[in-house]
Amino acid sequence: MTTLAAITSIESELASVVGEANVRNEQVEINGVVPAVSVSPGSTEEVVAILRLVSERELVVAPAGGFTRQQVGGVPERIDVLLRTERLNQILQYDPGDLTIRVCAGLRLGEMQRQLAEHQQWIPFDPPQAATASMGGLLATASFGPLKQGFGSLRDFCIGIQFVLAEGKTGKGGGNVVKNVAGYDMMKLMIGSYGSLAVITGANFKVFPKPRQTRTFVCPFHSLQEAINFRNQVIQSPLAPMCMELISPAAGEYLSDPPVVNDPDHYAPAQPTAKPLQEWQMVVRVSGSDNILARCRRELGSAVGRELEGAAEEQFWRWVSDFEHSVNQRHRNAMVVYTHVTIQDVTTAAQALEKAAPDYNFVPAMVGRVGTGNLVMGFVPLPVDPPSAMQYANCASEFRGLLPPGSSAMVVQCPKEAKAYFDVWGSTPTDLKLMREIKHALDAKNILNRGRFIV
Repeated sequence: MTTLAAITSIESELASVVGEANVRNEQVEINGVVPAVSVSPGSTEEVVAILRLVSERELVVAPAGGFTRQQVGGVPERIDVLLRTERLNQILQYDPGDLTIRVCAGLRLGEMQRQLAEHQQWIPFDPPQAATASMGGLLATASFGPLKQGFGSLRDFCIGIQFVLAEGKTGKGGGNVVKNVAGYDMMKLMIGSYGSLAVITGANFKVFPKPRQTRTFVCPFHSLQEAINFRNQVIQSPLAPMCMELISPAAGEYLSDPPVVNDPDHYAPAQPTAKPLQEWQMVVRVSGSDNILARCRRELGSAVGRELEGAAEEQFWRWVSDFEHSVNQRHRNAMVVYTHVTIQDVTTAAQALEKAAPDYNFVPAMVGRVGTGNLVMGFVPLPVDPPSAMQYANCASEFRGLLPPGSSAMVVQCPKEAKAYFDVWGSTPTDLKLMREIKHALDAKNILNRGRFIV
C-alpha cells in the first residue's frame, strides 16, 4: 500500500477513535511541511490507539502543542499525521499545601500560572510565548527564559512525566512527590527530545510561593566589557537576582510590541521603527521586602539608569522572553541561534556574533542570561541586500568557529531553503552515537518526528 493510500484509509479509523470533528486536514506548516492529516486526541488512551494505528502502517507522526517551536530542527521528509495535544488540557491534581501540580500535556502555561496565582503560587518559568505554549511542548523543547538565572529551567521542577511510545505503550518517570529518585530518570531523557522519543501526555511539577513584589534595574554601559565587568561584580556580591540579562545595542528595537502588518512576506523598513540603543544594557531583577529592594538599589549604585516596577516591569520581561519571536515578526527571514557557553565565555560569544553577522549582511542583536551562559542571538537580514541561502550557512559556520571549545550553537529559526546547506543543530559535547541507539530502542520504526532531530 502506498503512503497516500495508507493515509486515506487511516482517516476513518482515526475518526472512530477520537470522533470525526477531531480529525481534519488543515494547511498548517510544521517546519515548512504541511501534514497530510491532523488528529486531536482527548485522552491518553486515544493517544495510545492513534500511535498503534500509525505504527502498524509505518506512517510518520509529529506531536504538536502550542505551535511555538514549529520551525526548530531539520526539515522533515514528510508528516503523515499531526498529533495535536490541544484537547489534553486539564489540571488533574493540584494541592497548594503540598506545592505540587499534575497536568495534561496540552495545558497552556498561561492558564496553569493563572490557576496557581489564585493561591499566590507560580512556576518560576518564563519561556517565549508563555501564554500560549503548552506544557508538553515546553518540556519537549527544553525551553527557557530570563528566570533561568535565579530558578533554573523547567526540568529542575518537573518531578514526574507520563508519555506514550511510538508503538503505543505507555510509560512514566518520577512521581507526585518532590523527593523521588526511584528508577531510571526518564524525565531528563524526554525533556529536550523534541517529540522524537515519545509523545508526552502529562507531567507533575513542584510549585513555589510567588514573590509579592519585584523591581528591575536597567544599567546602561558604553561597551560590552563594561557590562560584563558589572555582571561579575553582581555575581560576587551578596545579591541573588531573579534575572540578569545582557541586551545588545541593536536588540532594543525588538523589546517592544511589533507593528501590525497584513503582508506575510513583510520585512521591517530599513530604518528601525524606534531609535536603536547606542549602548549595552545589563538588566537586573530582584524580589523581596521594601528593605531588600532598597538595599539592592544601593548595592547597584550609580550604574542604575532607570527602574521598572508593576505593569511596566512585567511587560518588559515579556518582551525579553519573546525576543526571538519579535525578531521573526519583523523580519521573517531572520536567523536566531541559541548559544550556550560558560559564563566566562559570554564576552567571546557576543564578540563572535558582532564579528560574524556583518560579514554576511546581517545585523547582530542579542539578549542573554549572562549569569548562566544561555544566549539568544539574532542575525537580522539587511532589507536592502538580503543574504542568500548559502550565506546563512556560511555565517552560522563562521559564528560557530569563533566560539570557545565545548560551546553549542543551535539554529532555532532560519529560512527553510537555508537548512539544506548546514546542520541546524551544530556540534555539541553530546554522544550522538548513544542518542541514535536510544532513538532506535524507543522508536525502532522511526515514526516520531522523522528527520527533525537526529537521524
